[in-house]
Amino acid sequence: MNCRGFWIGLTMGAFAMGLLGQWGPAVAGKQATPSACIPAGAVADYIHRVIQADRTFYTTDIVERMQMRGIVFAAENWRESSRLPLPAQFMLEAGRLVAAERSGFRYRLISNWAINNKNSPITDFERTGLTEILVNPDQPYTAVTTDGGAPVFQALYADRAVSQSCVGCHNAHPNSPKKDFRPRDVMGGILLTIPLPH
Repeated sequence: MNCRGFWIGLTMGAFAMGLLGQWGPAVAGKQATPSACIPAGAVADYIHRVIQADRTFYTTDIVERMQMRGIVFAAENWRESSRLPLPAQFMLEAGRLVAAERSGFRYRLISNWAINNKNSPITDFERTGLTEILVNPDQPYTAVTTDGGAPVFQALYADRAVSQSCVGCHNAHPNSPKKDFRPRDVMGGILLTIPLPH
């Protein structure tokens, strides 16, 4: 009887230790591991930094550098003239390619002073956002909105004139509604739309 009780106790103890040995670390691991989800605002900030870095590099180290050397020039009709796209067109084309992937993620330039009417604000969020980023250009204007009935996170970042060529082009363009831009002025906004799970 003592031998039988010993084996039952040993078996029950081993079972309990095995169960607790598996369950304890799993619970502790869940508490110690931070959430694997990145907030939509942080994702938007990361993406905006990449877009802005690419655009600044293209503007200053490709377009301006090539034009200063007389190698090639940027032009609005770049497709027909075998020239470089203007920096705004470069960004708009990249945004068009991203949207074509149909992931739900999109970005584009918008402005109250758009040369091309396709880049004018469309929604209340966009109109309000353009006003807000003029007042506080160092902070994006953000909100959760809907797109086709699906929830999306939208962030609008101030789009500044990164070079004299941006200012010169907009001030001289015959279709530009504003002709007194200066370097570092807010010319509009970069709008990011990120799909949210629903």
